[in-house]
Amino acid sequence: MPSNSRISAPYETRFSPSALKGSLLMLGSALLFASTDIIIKIIGPTFRVWDIAFFRFGGGIILIVILLGWFGNPFKGNNMRLLVVRGITGALAFLALVGAIQLLPLSSAIVLLYSFPAFAALFSAIIFGEQISTLQIACIIGTLVGVGILLDFSPAGNPLGQFIGLLAGMFAGMAVCLIKKLRETNGPVTIYLYFCLVGTVIAFPPFMAEPRLPASPRDIFLVALLVLIFLAAQLLMNQGFKYCKSWEGGLFLSSETLFTSVVGIFFLGDPVTWHFWVGGGLIIASVLALNSAHPKQPSETG
Repeated sequence: MPSNSRISAPYETRFSPSALKGSLLMLGSALLFASTDIIIKIIGPTFRVWDIAFFRFGGGIILIVILLGWFGNPFKGNNMRLLVVRGITGALAFLALVGAIQLLPLSSAIVLLYSFPAFAALFSAIIFGEQISTLQIACIIGTLVGVGILLDFSPAGNPLGQFIGLLAGMFAGMAVCLIKKLRETNGPVTIYLYFCLVGTVIAFPPFMAEPRLPASPRDIFLVALLVLIFLAAQLLMNQGFKYCKSWEGGLFLSSETLFTSVVGIFFLGDPVTWHFWVGGGLIIASVLALNSAHPKQPSETG
C-alpha cells in the first residue's frame, strides 16, 4: 500500500531548493514589514490607526489594479468564500491587534500577536491534517521565547488586553493557514486583493468619521511608500506559502521583530541589551533549525 508522503516522508538535514526559496521569500517579507514599522514610527501621531488601515487597504486595491491589472482580471479567483473568510480573519487580526495596543504596552501586544505560528500549527493539524515533528515543535517554542525575550515581554498588564492580543494571534494564525490553502488555486495578487477589499470595507466607516489625509509632501511620500511596501511584503508572503507550511511561514515572519530591532539600534539610537542578543539568537537558531529539517520532496517547478 503506497504511503502518504506528506505524513511519512523521511526528514533530511539539508536545505532543499523549495524550502530555501520559501524561507527567502518569507524573510524578505519580514524585512519589508519591519520597514513599515519604522515608517509608521516616523509618521508618528499624524495619522490614526484607521487612517493607516484605510491607506493600506484602499491604496493596495488601487496599486494592484493600476500595476497588475494589465496582466488579467485580478478579481478573478477560485473558492471565493475562502478568499472572503481569509480577508475577514486577517482584518479581525488587525483590529484585535489595535485593541491590544490600546490596552497593553506595544511590546506586549506584539509578542501576543506573534503567538500566531502556534495557532497556525494547531489549525493546520485540525483542518488539513498536517503533522508536526518534535524538532518543529521545539522551533515554534524557541521562536516564541525568542520574540518574548527580544521585546522584554512581561505577563503583567490588563487581562482584557492580553485576551484581545491572543485573539489577534489566533485570527492571524487562521489567516496564514487559509493563505496556504488558497495558494493551491490562487495567485498571491488575488489573495491580497480580497484581503484589501474586506479591510477597506471595515476601515472605511471609522476613517470617514474623522478623515485625516496627508497634506505635506513628506507625508504624501511616506504614505505612498508605506502602501507600496505593504503591497510588496504581502505578495512575497503569499508567494512564500507556496513553498512552506503556514506555521513555518509564521516562524520566518517572526524575524520582523529582529529586523526592526536592528534598524532601531543602527538608525534610531536604540540601546543594545542582552535581550537583543539572546532573543535574536533564539529566533535565528530556531529558523535555521526549522529550515534544516524538511521532508524529501520532488523538485518544485514553476
